[in-house]
Amino acid sequence: MTEPSGHSGPGARPFGATIGSRPFRASAGIRAIAIALFVYAVYAASRLDFTWERFQTGLGTGARFLSRMFPPDFERWDVLLKGIGESLQMAVLASVIGIGLSLPLGVLGARNLMPPWVTWPVRALVSLCRALHPVIVAILFVKAVGFGALAGILALAVASVGFVGKLFTEAIEEISMKQVEAVRATGASFFNVITFGVVPQVIGRFVGFSTYQLDSNLRNSTMVGIVGAGGVGGTLFSAFQRFDYDFVLAILITIIVIIMIGEVLAQLVRSVYIEDRR
Repeated sequence: MTEPSGHSGPGARPFGATIGSRPFRASAGIRAIAIALFVYAVYAASRLDFTWERFQTGLGTGARFLSRMFPPDFERWDVLLKGIGESLQMAVLASVIGIGLSLPLGVLGARNLMPPWVTWPVRALVSLCRALHPVIVAILFVKAVGFGALAGILALAVASVGFVGKLFTEAIEEISMKQVEAVRATGASFFNVITFGVVPQVIGRFVGFSTYQLDSNLRNSTMVGIVGAGGVGGTLFSAFQRFDYDFVLAILITIIVIIMIGEVLAQLVRSVYIEDRR
């Protein structure tokens, strides 16, 4: 009696394999794409003057620059704390505004809840907010409203709408419609359908998105400050211009510590929320 073709004996071939074939072999198209990508990377490096000599020179220059940053100068605490405090305020305000706008936009952009004539403009608006880097948006707002924290808050709020609005929309589109239909069958209003049929299914992801965006806004507040939109970024840029590299290191260390504390607090919020939901 012959052995079935699917039997996994010592000398049996894998199911579907032919004699002489190599399992997990990449197709000709995949190999062609990989070769083309490698060739283009080599071409791009040659066009952009990406050379090993420049890299070695940069290592030496970077080492000298780092040596001038030690030890860090924490004597100007008043200037440092003022910039850090302004960045924290900007991040919190921008997150509240951006997340608050992203909630209704996420509902209006969900294709499983709204008709196309509603979803397409909303999704286009969210994509527009995500199209430009926060620094570019900050420059535009600096030109519009002047230097200061207001320009930074508006720029970070736009970035929050672009990022969180997209994630909110995608999370709502992935929900189970059975719960939504069950709430609709009771004769509930649209607001109650969203409150009791949609929000309970996505609230956990909403909390995660929101805490991440707050952390992201805190980091981005440093960048927008460099172009005059308030925050510790302006203090950092001024220190670079004065060649106060020891004070630059103090600012960078403080920013890193605050980001790490924010990450711990975000994890704490998520863990507390998950425990409450169980």
